[in-house]
Amino acid sequence: MRHTLDIYRRLILVQIRSQLQYRVSFLLDTLATGFQVFISFITLALILQRFDGIGGWTLSEVAFLYGMVEVAFGTMDMLFSGFDPANFGRQVRQGAFDQLLLRPISATLQVFGSQFIIRRVGRIAQGLAVLTFAIVSLNLNWTPAKLVYLPIVIASLVCFFGGLFMIGATITFWTVDSIEVINIFTYGGSEMMSYPMHIYPDWVRRFFTYILPAIFLNYAPALYFLGKPDPLGLPPFAAFLAPVAGIATLLAALAFWQYGMRHYQSTGT
Repeated sequence: MRHTLDIYRRLILVQIRSQLQYRVSFLLDTLATGFQVFISFITLALILQRFDGIGGWTLSEVAFLYGMVEVAFGTMDMLFSGFDPANFGRQVRQGAFDQLLLRPISATLQVFGSQFIIRRVGRIAQGLAVLTFAIVSLNLNWTPAKLVYLPIVIASLVCFFGGLFMIGATITFWTVDSIEVINIFTYGGSEMMSYPMHIYPDWVRRFFTYILPAIFLNYAPALYFLGKPDPLGLPPFAAFLAPVAGIATLLAALAFWQYGMRHYQSTGT
């Protein structure tokens, strides 16, 4: 385990040094990444102010959802960029993945450490800013349990989105190129989870409850943090299923990834 972690650390340090060679370019990219989140949230805020909220949730309450998702997705996008279906599909198509299989190091570890996009810090910082705005404006009653559980929920969201990236990367073993349907569940899923789940049709809620357990990763915990009643009638323990849902998604994705590697056939490139 120590040897594996040391290899991963070395791979990440190489990525960081290469990205910091051009400091001005890195700074501008980081600011641009954060600015996109800022503009998106300002647009959302203007709309919600015009209609006095959405589904009975105020701007600050929606900002709480939004901030958690942005922090988690930005962190995942920084850590799991090697499994981004678009980038990984290109590696498979060009034969670069075949080179990884020839090395005496775990291919999973190599892919995991092949990309570490630190400019995603801009998105994480903006997400933290939105989350801080929500917490301050709502004046929530924080208990020790809530303080401990909040980072657990965010880490669970990271596992969930990372698992979706891994599933999308695995599918490219057979499709060679990435398929846009994966973006519906990754980028589209992050947008959907930024709003209260009860505003969506029943079939959407059922899908993101029983097929992809997204409802347990953001909405149910948010009800617990905000002290809001549950209009969907979920069981009381649903708010505490975030780590179960997140880790289960990631473990399922890892199992699918291992299956894909066992059945992988070179493109011959």
